[in-house]
Amino acid sequence: MSKPGGSGNFVFNTQPEVQRKKYCRFKKNGIKYIDYKDANFLMKFLNEQGKLLPRRITGTSLKYQRKVAQAVKRARHLAILPFVGDQLK
Repeated sequence: MSKPGGSGNFVFNTQPEVQRKKYCRFKKNGIKYIDYKDANFLMKFLNEQGKLLPRRITGTSLKYQRKVAQAVKRARHLAILPFVGDQLK
């Protein structure tokens, strides 16, 4: 007998997805100063709308996330980066 409303045949992925350990690229490469004038580097930490990407996505440590945020704010103030990214990337 089959149950009404469905076939009952489900396929589940038995292989768990392997997630790589996130690392702070600043600690790994020994970067101490984040240059606010380097727009191409700072663009890696912004999404399509011009918002900062969170730490949980980039893997940046708290210390360097704060420095990135400060550098982005300085670059925006000096018109190196836009505040709103309509066609950012």
